[in-house]
Amino acid sequence: MQAMQFNEVLFDQFAKMEAVLAAKADEYAGGNDRLANFKKAAALQGITPEQACHGMMTKHIVSVSDMVQSGKEYPMAMWEEKLGDALNYYVLLKALVVERHTADLS
Repeated sequence: MQAMQFNEVLFDQFAKMEAVLAAKADEYAGGNDRLANFKKAAALQGITPEQACHGMMTKHIVSVSDMVQSGKEYPMAMWEEKLGDALNYYVLLKALVVERHTADLS
């Protein structure tokens, strides 16, 4: 893949991630806290928010793994959805880690 085409893939993915995360913010965020659902899930399970996020993220990672391992052909739209979900969860996990480390420094 040429660098120009790769950059198109990269920037297209960034735009899709931004759109999905912004749209989901209203659905999943409690008030101003974009990470509220992970904190609630963590409290219910007696684990950390990072562990709760990772648990939820695992579903998406398994789905991508199943697609890759199957050897079957899938529509590009399905790849977009599954890979996008996994990438978004990594961003959310990073936000939780950053928040924890920022709080530890205070």
